[in-house]
Amino acid sequence: MLIEIRDTLLNLLFPRRCPICDEPVKFGKGLICPPCLTRISYLDSPTCLKCGKKLHNEAEYCQDCAARSHSFDRGMALFEYQSIAGAIYRFKYKGRHEYADFFGSEICGKLGEDILRLKPDCLIPVPIHAKRLRTRGYNQATALAKVISERLNIPLNEKIIRRVRPTKPLKNLNLQERQNNLKKAFKIERNDVKLNTIIIIDDIFTTGSTIDAMSEELRRIGVKKVYFVALSIGKY
Repeated sequence: MLIEIRDTLLNLLFPRRCPICDEPVKFGKGLICPPCLTRISYLDSPTCLKCGKKLHNEAEYCQDCAARSHSFDRGMALFEYQSIAGAIYRFKYKGRHEYADFFGSEICGKLGEDILRLKPDCLIPVPIHAKRLRTRGYNQATALAKVISERLNIPLNEKIIRRVRPTKPLKNLNLQERQNNLKKAFKIERNDVKLNTIIIIDDIFTTGSTIDAMSEELRRIGVKKVYFVALSIGKY
């Protein structure tokens, strides 16, 4: 109730923009323009039992997960990337961190039961390098994780792992280049916190290189189960 009251007051003072068309949403119409709901594609079954990518056959795993192992246990996502590519671009690079309210609430509504069933000790957003954080002003994964944490009452931990090396954008790199790009990119900052099960939060999942790199570091300090929740999954 308090969250709804807060969101209503903020929307009165600062009309939010629709995450799909980027036009102001009329007051009382929610977090997205109603017609824009038809323009986005939610992932549906069947999906890969490992990473959550959409399957187009009767296999249990996608081609990528069948060909190589991952350091995480399992993952899930909400949208097919192509249907919200523009929204994610603005969310990351154009200051539209307000989109996190819609994205986070949709994750909780569609995937909340699955997330809670994992009984995570905390959520960990994928960190960005300090230089990029200063330039961008915020971390979109943290903005997303905060909404999920607040709505599902799961602790958020931003301090346990840090990105210590700036990395190149992954979208133009092949699998081997992505893996090399992320070597020694993350460092555990606190190893005095005992965590058995964590969920990594990110905006896009493609090959899993980032999630794998983080998972390897987290397992070194005793984390037994590493899952991820991504806003979207893209084809590689």
